[in-house]
Amino acid sequence: MSESEGRRVVVMGVSSCGKTEVGQRLATALGGRFLDGDDYHAPESVAKMSRGEPLTDDDRAGWLAKLAELIGAARAQGETLVIGCSALKRRYRDTLRRGDDGLTFVHLAGSRELLLQRIQSRQAHFFKGEAMLDSQLETLEAPGEDEAVTVDIAGTMDQVVNEAVLKLEKRALRGEF
Repeated sequence: MSESEGRRVVVMGVSSCGKTEVGQRLATALGGRFLDGDDYHAPESVAKMSRGEPLTDDDRAGWLAKLAELIGAARAQGETLVIGCSALKRRYRDTLRRGDDGLTFVHLAGSRELLLQRIQSRQAHFFKGEAMLDSQLETLEAPGEDEAVTVDIAGTMDQVVNEAVLKLEKRALRGEF
């Protein structure tokens, strides 16, 4: 893909893996724009998560469709766009790919202990609680190498972002994304 075509990337993973911060930094590194997928949840879904209730597939359907629409618009404009989105199941990722079949995923992976520590340190976020983390970890269908690059979040933020950039570039050079 040429630079003029732009690229679309979804930074994915469970809550507190760093989707927003990594996504923002990755967008800067790639010369693109960042969108936080959480900003596109329906108010009812935000209220549900604020009560500690996991979302259902039905709750996510409209949200994923909207994100796919944004991805498709970026593709049509040749824009580089990075979106932070949990994308826990393959079928969710398939929905997102409807906007762009060349969509790339960066899976941020970490231990339950590290993720829980991060959740507990967050102040003003609607996602709270160990039960919701466990629900996301149970729901997660980790992508294979055919679908995403995986980055361990145990390092510093700079290390995580640099690893993501390197892995994306290697895949692009091999023509895999």
